[in-house]
Amino acid sequence: MNGTANPMNGTDEESKGIPAILLSEEDNVITLLFPAERGDKVRILSGGGTLETVDSIPVYHKMALRFIPRGEPVLKYSVAIGRAGQDIPAGAWVHLHNLESFLDEKSSSLDLHTGVDTGRQYE
Repeated sequence: MNGTANPMNGTDEESKGIPAILLSEEDNVITLLFPAERGDKVRILSGGGTLETVDSIPVYHKMALRFIPRGEPVLKYSVAIGRAGQDIPAGAWVHLHNLESFLDEKSSSLDLHTGVDTGRQYE
């Protein structure tokens, strides 16, 4: 688990794993409360159950709760925050590289880690 201590570890199987929250029953993403490495187990606090990550995911970022096909709305807080730009497997990091904005076509050209517009020349 990338060296970050996880205070949520317990003694029984259900209490182990990186904690995440499901903000609404309709959502198809959860929000991680600690960073996760590929293969870590994530424990869904508000919905129950666990899921394994298929990507490394930064703290407070989104993870697909289930398979999200390309073009399907991504739901957080029961609100469509964009659409899947490609098929997103369960356990994958949901971010700029696979989420398209409904409002801003430029979002697909932003750097994954810094948010800098890669389609723009700076002098």
